[in-house]
Amino acid sequence: MNRLTLLAVAAVSGLLLGAPSFAQSTGDTLKKIKETKTITLGYRESSVPFSFLDGQQKPVGFSMDICQAIVAKVKQQLNLPALEVKEVAVNSSNRIPLVVNGTVDVECGGTANNAARQKQVSFTVATFVSQPLWLVRNDAGVKRPADLKGKTIVVTQGSNAVGFARKFNDEQKLDLMTIQAKDHGESMLTLDGGRAAAWLEDDILLAGEKANSRNGASFTLMPGGFDNIYYGLMLRKDDAEFKTLVDGVIAGMMKAGEFDKLYKKWFESPIPPKGMNLNFPMTDKLRERIKSPSDKID
Repeated sequence: MNRLTLLAVAAVSGLLLGAPSFAQSTGDTLKKIKETKTITLGYRESSVPFSFLDGQQKPVGFSMDICQAIVAKVKQQLNLPALEVKEVAVNSSNRIPLVVNGTVDVECGGTANNAARQKQVSFTVATFVSQPLWLVRNDAGVKRPADLKGKTIVVTQGSNAVGFARKFNDEQKLDLMTIQAKDHGESMLTLDGGRAAAWLEDDILLAGEKANSRNGASFTLMPGGFDNIYYGLMLRKDDAEFKTLVDGVIAGMMKAGEFDKLYKKWFESPIPPKGMNLNFPMTDKLRERIKSPSDKID
C-alpha cells in the first residue's frame, strides 16, 4: 500500500469515526488550494476509459484529461503556476467520503449523478450518458434477464448497480445470489472465473472490461431495461465558486470542440495499455448535453 493510499484510508477512517476534517465546511476549495498550493485529484485504477492505469501504472483517461484542463484553469485563476498536483487512488466505496472530507478536491472518474449522492457531494455538468446492462457468460445459458433466475451475479461495491440489482431481484423474484466485488477489475475476474453468470454495470464500463479481457469473445452484453444515467466529476457539496469554475472549464471545452476530440481519443481510438479500441460512438443523449451543458439528472 503506497503513501497516498494509506492517507486515503486514514482519511476515510477519520470520517467514519466522526473526526473533524479539513474541508467539511462549504465554499472553501479554492481557498484551501491557494493556502496549500496543492490540488488533489482522485483517480480510479480500472474505470476504463474514464480513469485507469496505463502500462506505466500512471492514471490516464477521458476524465483525467478533463481534470488536467481544470488544473490549468485553477493555476491561472489563483496565479499559481507551480501548483502541485497530487493524485489519490479511489474506489467505488471510498470515493464519496474522500471528496466530502476534503482529501480529494475533484474526483476524476466515471461516477453516476443521482439524488442520493447529491445529498453528500456536488456533480459537474454531465460528461457522459450511460445505461446499465448485463455482461453475461456465453456458457451460462442466459439470453434474457429472466434466464438469470436462481443464478449468481456480481456487482461492484458502492456502484449504482448494487441498488439496481437488488430492486431487479425483488421485482422479478429471481432468487439471485449476489457477489459484491471491491472494484470493476475484481468484478470482471469473478465473471471470467465462472463464480458468477452475469455482471450488472454501466454499459461503457462493461465494454471497457470486455475489450480488455483475454476472453472478451466469451461474454455478451445484454439489455436489462434500465434508464439512462448521467456521469459527472464529483466536487464537495455547496461550493458554488469552485463548481462554477469547473463547470465553466467543461462547458468551454464543449463549445470549442475540445470535448469531442477527447471523446474520439478515448472512446473511438486505440487506448493504453493494450491499444484496444472501444468503438463506442457518442450517443444522442450526450450530444444534447454538449449542446446545452447541465447537471440535471432528468
